[in-house]
Amino acid sequence: MIPIVGRQDEQETPRPRRPGFGLRGPRSLRHRVAAEELAAIGVPLGDDGVVIGTDAQNQTAVLGLSRRTAYDLLLIGGLWTAQVLALRAAGTGARVAVETGRAHVWTPLAQAAGAEQQCITLHDVGHVPSLGPSVSSPVVVIRDCGMKPPRGRVNSAPWQAVVTLLPYLSPAAPRLLQTSSLVGIQRVSPDEARHLARKMRLPQEETDSLPTLGDGVTLWCTRKDRYYSVTQPTDAEVGLLGHARRLD
Repeated sequence: MIPIVGRQDEQETPRPRRPGFGLRGPRSLRHRVAAEELAAIGVPLGDDGVVIGTDAQNQTAVLGLSRRTAYDLLLIGGLWTAQVLALRAAGTGARVAVETGRAHVWTPLAQAAGAEQQCITLHDVGHVPSLGPSVSSPVVVIRDCGMKPPRGRVNSAPWQAVVTLLPYLSPAAPRLLQTSSLVGIQRVSPDEARHLARKMRLPQEETDSLPTLGDGVTLWCTRKDRYYSVTQPTDAEVGLLGHARRLD
């Protein structure tokens, strides 16, 4: 019944309700806070991406792989770190495609990560299909193609990052160093450290440290910025991948 203005003993025939409109809900004051209470309201925000470890200040180190622009990353390091990165990227909801010539070392990881869902898929070198990345379904392609990875059929694109793993420097390194947005360097020889220092404009301190880096330590750098991270595996990752190691 909708009340009308007039005598209380007068009533009006109920009006038909318009389709799509239900009963009126309860009427109450909106939620309000006093101005002095606003400081107590906050939402914790941090970097968005894959947690790869902790930095020199013991703060969380995050790699933002899911971007609206193409993103290429080069990791000069060990298989262990690449596999941890794949596992954690899948944990953020990304679809991970691994292009590799040694599927046997990736199969246990893909099976354990996916359960009944194929969140990590394995593909032969040169046979990665179109993956259809989108903002709601980002993709990370990890290329584990040895010392001389061929040019990939699937390139980086919006919401599709490409991570290339090089065990050591190779003839393909100059091209990859030039085209990568971010380079991760693990323990290398003194000669390799000097070569990387020239290409990445590393100061002498970082150049001297590269041959002495511990297992699980990575120097992430561009030609302007650099920081170290230490990857500590979780218990589940230790059970699946073992402890951090530079050599496969």
